[in-house]
Amino acid sequence: MDDLQQFIEEGEPLRLLEPVPLTQQPAAVYLASLGKTSQVTMRQALDHIAALLTNGSCDALTLDWSKLRYHHTAAVRSALLARLAPATVAKMLCALRRTLQEAWRLGLMSHEDYARAADLPRIDVPKKNLKGRAIASDELAAMLHECQKSDTPLNLRDAALIVILRGTGIRREELVNLQLKDYHPDTGIIEVIAGKRDKDRIVYLAGKLVPVVESWLQVRGREPGPLLCPVNRFGRVQLKALTPDTVYKVVRKLAANAQIERCSPHDFRRTFCTDLLAANVDPFTVQQLAGHSSPSTTTRYDRRGEETKRAAVQKLEF
Repeated sequence: MDDLQQFIEEGEPLRLLEPVPLTQQPAAVYLASLGKTSQVTMRQALDHIAALLTNGSCDALTLDWSKLRYHHTAAVRSALLARLAPATVAKMLCALRRTLQEAWRLGLMSHEDYARAADLPRIDVPKKNLKGRAIASDELAAMLHECQKSDTPLNLRDAALIVILRGTGIRREELVNLQLKDYHPDTGIIEVIAGKRDKDRIVYLAGKLVPVVESWLQVRGREPGPLLCPVNRFGRVQLKALTPDTVYKVVRKLAANAQIERCSPHDFRRTFCTDLLAANVDPFTVQQLAGHSSPSTTTRYDRRGEETKRAAVQKLEF
């Protein structure tokens, strides 16, 4: 932190001399390339770094990132490691490098200055146990049973939410962005528009799950708008999008009511990938359905566990 204070007191001022268009602000350009959830996380990281470099006088959009050099970024790395977990620091430095890259792409700094500033030693992040879990079929049945205790609009909506998460493996941010026009019951096709990294893809809902969604739509109606909507305390459907936080709370509530182990919306995605891999679907197809950028990401979602490994070994012939 002493090194940072030295730069604050003695170095060239790092604040932008005057406001610039967001299309010329490296941090803004970088953040615009991310999904909504990642934007929040990485904006906080860049704000924190900007505040460190300027003793709290700048944030991500008022710092002149093009003025950063290796001595700045090395000092930031040291200061962050002194107070935060390695995994958090690694994520924050990723945001820093990407912002510097945008400064170079925008012609605001030379390639040599960018390369030197971004050339920071790698941070070794201790490996932890895999996060999340696979959701068993009886647990899914128990959650759906909670939704089927009565045909209220809220229960019908929650049942549709669960089967779409389980049947397609989409992210909760993608779920809340689904529009009625993206859903095609005749074919089971659901179009995911502008998913992670702004990529479009097609996923498929099994035919036996379509009636669950159709029951919800009988209550929602066929007006254009979000596929899944809030239901107010009077049981009236409000034609607007759910929030990702609402999806999280719905899943947690259903798990608690069904008296099963806690789970998250992302656990449905993990289960989707795990079950497809267990059914011997090739990893490339699973990758395409999940919208992963690489097969290695898909394999990290495999939650088949030790019993599957034990059973696999039994198939060996001696």
